[in-house]
Amino acid sequence: MPLEEYTRKRKFEQTPEPPAKVESKAGHRFVVQKHDATRLHYDFRLEMDGVLKSWAVPKGPSLDPADKRLAMQVEDHPVSYFDFEGIIPENNYGAGTVMVWDVGTWRPLSPVPVEGKYVPGTDAEAAAMLAKGDLKFRLKGKKLNGDFALVKMKGRRPGSKGNEWLLIKKHDDYAVEGYDIDEYDESVLSKRSLAEIAGDEGSREWKSRPAAGRGKLKAAWLADAVAKLDRKNLDKNNLDKKKPAKNNQAVQTAPKKKRKS
Repeated sequence: MPLEEYTRKRKFEQTPEPPAKVESKAGHRFVVQKHDATRLHYDFRLEMDGVLKSWAVPKGPSLDPADKRLAMQVEDHPVSYFDFEGIIPENNYGAGTVMVWDVGTWRPLSPVPVEGKYVPGTDAEAAAMLAKGDLKFRLKGKKLNGDFALVKMKGRRPGSKGNEWLLIKKHDDYAVEGYDIDEYDESVLSKRSLAEIAGDEGSREWKSRPAAGRGKLKAAWLADAVAKLDRKNLDKNNLDKKKPAKNNQAVQTAPKKKRKS
């Protein structure tokens, strides 16, 4: 059953994560979520076969072809997870803060190069490459662009679960030597840092920012995601304002009048 593992690991009465649902309409979106859980890592997800195929990348993706990033394949996620940003409560699977670090679209690349260059492929080729353990694709995102490959590691190490892959940037015009992912700590949806999303003082300041300051978003699905996040934060802000303020001051009683003798 699709998304069975995703459902098994979550208590939806406690977590704000979306419920399991397999989409019937094919899409080619991708998302990278910065996730401060037990260990800080990045979740790399590609929309395929009505779900988000997912890998946990401890050091995050890189635009430097010299970097071969370990990527641990995890359970499929529902497509609606692509715009999930917020806090997973304690005592829940993956408890911690989640940021939408990058979003965009992806296209499979044919496994057979033409004149030494990879050309767009088909969904059938993508499925075959994934099964084989050598998926080549092209990203068009806010931060990540160009050609990449996910290559499954064949050597089984002691204690290995067989889910180890390498995420590798190909040499192209988008390659950046010495790329440092730590320089980019901002959500592409809310413009908040991970600490702000976690709910510190900066987060309360962010709520007062006008949503129109982001400029017009060309992709309709991305604009919808940002609008949904704005509505969610506005509703939460209005709810906070309606809560009665706590009065910590002691109630003073009026002094008693002395009786005349």
